[in-house]
Amino acid sequence: MNLFTLIFSYLKSRPLNTLLNILLLALGIAMITVLLVFNNQMQAKITDNTKGIDLVVGAKGSPLQLILCNVFHIDFPTGNIKLSEADKLAKHRLVKNAIPLALGDSYQNYRIIGTTHAYAELYKVELARGELWHSDMEVTVGATVAKLVNLKLGDTFSSAHGLSVDGHAHEEHPFVVKGILKPTNSVVDNLILTNVGSIWQVHEHSETGVAVKTDSITASVLVPTVSTSDSTREITALLIKYRNPIAAIQLPRYINSQTNMQAASPSFEAARLFSILGVGIEALTGFAYVLIFISALSIFLALYNSLKERKYDLAIMRSMGASRSKLLLATQIEGVSLTLCGSMLGIALGHMVLYLFTILVSESQTSGLNAFTFYSEELYLLAGSLVLGMVCSLIPSVQAYRTDIHNVLAGNG
Repeated sequence: MNLFTLIFSYLKSRPLNTLLNILLLALGIAMITVLLVFNNQMQAKITDNTKGIDLVVGAKGSPLQLILCNVFHIDFPTGNIKLSEADKLAKHRLVKNAIPLALGDSYQNYRIIGTTHAYAELYKVELARGELWHSDMEVTVGATVAKLVNLKLGDTFSSAHGLSVDGHAHEEHPFVVKGILKPTNSVVDNLILTNVGSIWQVHEHSETGVAVKTDSITASVLVPTVSTSDSTREITALLIKYRNPIAAIQLPRYINSQTNMQAASPSFEAARLFSILGVGIEALTGFAYVLIFISALSIFLALYNSLKERKYDLAIMRSMGASRSKLLLATQIEGVSLTLCGSMLGIALGHMVLYLFTILVSESQTSGLNAFTFYSEELYLLAGSLVLGMVCSLIPSVQAYRTDIHNVLAGNG
């Protein structure tokens, strides 16, 4: 009988104890795995969704709400801003690019965004079918929206006010699907894109939908189909790219102090959001480490007690030629086997929990969470389990190494 067969026999002789030790460790590792995958993917998504956006300008209110609404599209607008003021800001010497956003309606809880093709270029979208919107009431649909709502080229639909299916429907102004985007793994997957004029047309029943004729002098930079002198036009927000590093210091201060608008930095507000969420994540991580500590203690006690029961077996092994180092190695392998099995089961369990979450919770389908993405940190968990097993079996291993064959066989051990 080789060493591994012997160790397996020892573990199999105490099935309930072995299973409980493995499960306890697996629960702690699974919790850490869930937090690790969720945290890494959320940070990556925040970075991807804010790339190319240095500043968000909108109505005064909560800066965090401004970012959540206009960058991540998971909150309500703080209000609207005058197109004329936004247009003036877009021409500022410190602004390189400015993208208008007009919000207000949705379809089946998916937000409809009035914007320009520059917004699509910002996220480097590619068309799966059809083309980008061009005229009023034409839309291009994100991949997730097209899949979950089953929209196809040429389909028409009516928007609802707000972010609810129960909102007032604008049946007199149907949208037509002109294109469907490929998956981008960004917020665009969950959006329906159109031009700003479509949003205005839906909410102004007196409009005919015909673009306003303007000359090159009075045409708006952001929405060329209207005049800068039209004080009735409003948009929700402006996404700004700085022209140079000086803009990061001067432009937000200028906007917040000398205009009726508010400026918020996506990177700063995202960091603040993670600091808020981090409290809960740290608490859950701490609880996971408590479970791992309890599991380690349980494994240590199991090995320590089983050693007492196996003193006679160890003495027999010594008398049959087994060296002290072989007994030490056997106890070490037994401890490492328990922790390694627990860690592998925990990592698999963590990914399975995330997979079930993406299937059973409808909101998770729009988050783009991938349950089967593995990270290098998970290898560290496995390596840590090997060290943990060696530490747990250290004292029992030393005792096995110091087994006195004569005293045990004589009944004095």
